[in-house]
Amino acid sequence: MNKKLRKAVIAGNWKMNKTPEEAKKLVGAILPLAKDAGCEVVVCVPYVDLFPVLEAAKGSSVGVGAQNCHWAPSGAFTGEVSAPMLASMGVQYVIIGHSERRTYFGETDLTVNRRIRAALDGGLSAILCVGESLEQREQGITSELVAMQTKIALGGVSAEELKRIIIAYEPIWAIGTGKTATAEQANEVCATIRATVASLYGSSAADALTIQYGGSMNAKNAAELLAQPDVDGGLIGGASLKPDDFAQIIKAAGK
Repeated sequence: MNKKLRKAVIAGNWKMNKTPEEAKKLVGAILPLAKDAGCEVVVCVPYVDLFPVLEAAKGSSVGVGAQNCHWAPSGAFTGEVSAPMLASMGVQYVIIGHSERRTYFGETDLTVNRRIRAALDGGLSAILCVGESLEQREQGITSELVAMQTKIALGGVSAEELKRIIIAYEPIWAIGTGKTATAEQANEVCATIRATVASLYGSSAADALTIQYGGSMNAKNAAELLAQPDVDGGLIGGASLKPDDFAQIIKAAGK
């Protein structure tokens, strides 16, 4: 499939930043800049910011996402939030398996799969994160590792459900470090992800899949990264908190 026929998606991951009042101001600054975007724009915000951001984004083209969800629809899981809770608020997307969740909060490939299942069952679209550490890259196992993460995460997901999944390649060594994979390195791993999905679902499903790059993409390097044949968008961290920078990335994705 021609890359231009795939959905380009720029998603901002605000991480643990912004009070509800600050979130309202930030999304208010982003909305006019994203108005005529030639791509889909999503902001994934902390749980406490969902209500003000959903309210502010109502009627706009900007989608709203959460940064995680639990694998159970309800139950004795103090401090957790379920997919049905998010969907009932009007949330459309949820990030699953971000490297910070894997590194700091014990997330594993198997719990990522359970959360993917919960997100889909709860009516959400999922942004599934995969990626290697610096040590794993230096060991030359990036392709095998990312393919394995992808396969385990997609276990039990049907071809129809795959249409509600975006995969974000996030090299752990490039998140929040200022280091970025070269455009060629990013494309190579995104192509590996696409080939892995093709082996599971066939080439047409893989060709239709949106694959983002998510390792320190910013206003300066976005155009080069997004020009790569297998990079269809970005999962943006720090730059998504700066409206003008985020707007430049959106503009690069719309070309």
